[in-house]
Parts: sequence; structure tokens; C-alpha cells
Amino acid sequence: METSYSGYVTRTATDTPSLLLEPPSGGAFRFDPGALCLELLTTGGPGRLAAYEVLHGPPALLRWVADSRLPAGLRLAADDAEVAAARALRDALWGMADARAHGRDADPADVCVVNAAAAAAPLVPRIGADGSRQWAPGATVARLLSTVARDAVDLFTGPYAHRIRECGSHDCQLLFVDISRPGRRRWCSMERCGNRSKVRAHRARRSDGPESSDGAEQ
Repeated sequence: METSYSGYVTRTATDTPSLLLEPPSGGAFRFDPGALCLELLTTGGPGRLAAYEVLHGPPALLRWVADSRLPAGLRLAADDAEVAAARALRDALWGMADARAHGRDADPADVCVVNAAAAAAPLVPRIGADGSRQWAPGATVARLLSTVARDAVDLFTGPYAHRIRECGSHDCQLLFVDISRPGRRRWCSMERCGNRSKVRAHRARRSDGPESSDGAEQ
């Protein structure tokens, strides 16, 4: 079975990681953006995306870490300044991913933010005494952000860079990278936008069908 491009994906492509999103409009759904760095974009963003901000403090950042595709067991402490740094990296990643999805050049300022974060030392994995994968002591938020930024470097310079897309629904701004073999992913989630599209198409077919045409002629 194939695995995705990222070294931080610990499950195969047939058992992909996903985040449980709960939009203000209701209807929780599972969303797999396909990369660690894109998972951070589900926490809010710049401009109009500030309405979806969830990184309001250290507990929220630590919850994101626990829900992310990073292997379990990472022990971190965070302060408000480090949360602000996480938001700054996230906003830069939003800018770069949105530009890529719509065929624009990335803002050099966003690239500088990502490169600066990637320049720091990353999180360090190790093999425990029991043979399990563990995190080495000394994990910090700066190391976490470096790991996320390095994942972004791999994504934006790698073979899947051209597959960074925005959900095909007119009212959804979620971004993902399509790592499927056929490369035909259109929706953030079939559970949400994919099914909504199917329902709309079904209704449109019914309204354009013979029954509606006969009714119009009467």
C-alpha cells in the first residue's frame, strides 16, 4: 500500500489521518488536508478567515498538536508569544497554499516566515527502550513550528505541489493536497461538500426531468 509523501504521516493511504471539524454552521465532519502543514490551516487564518480563529491561547495550540497527524506522546508547554508565532506561521502558510491553489506566485514575505521557522531545530524522534517510536526530550514550540515549516518546504518544493487545491464547493475555502493516485480529488470531504454537490446535482436533474417539463406545458 502507498504512503503519502510526508514523513510525519504514520498511517497508510488507505487509513489516512483526519481532523474532526465543527464549523459554526453545524454539521461536524472529517477532513484530511493531506499534509501536516495544511492541518494547521484549520485553526483560522488571516483577513476574513480570522472569524474562524481557534488558537486563542496555549491550550488550543496543544489541542491542535494532539489532534494532528504527529505521532502521539509529544509533551509541550506553550506561552502566549509562542501561540502568536504559530498563528504567524499559519497565516504565511495560508497565503502560500492559497496562491499555489489559484496559480499565483507566493508572497516573498510569506516565504520568509516559513523559511525562518524551518531554520530552527525540528522535533526529534527516537526509538524507545521498548522499541516504540517516541519523541526525544526537549520538545519546544519552536521545534514544533520548525517541523511544520519543514513539512511545508517538502510540500511546496515536491512532486505534489501542483496538487494543492481549494475545495470545489463555492462556499468552502478549505485547502488540501491531493495525494491520491488518480489525482482527482475535488472536495474537502465527501462527507460534507461532496455529498452536498451530489444532492444539488440530483435536485437539478429532477427539476429538469420529463415530469417538470410536462408540468410546465400544462
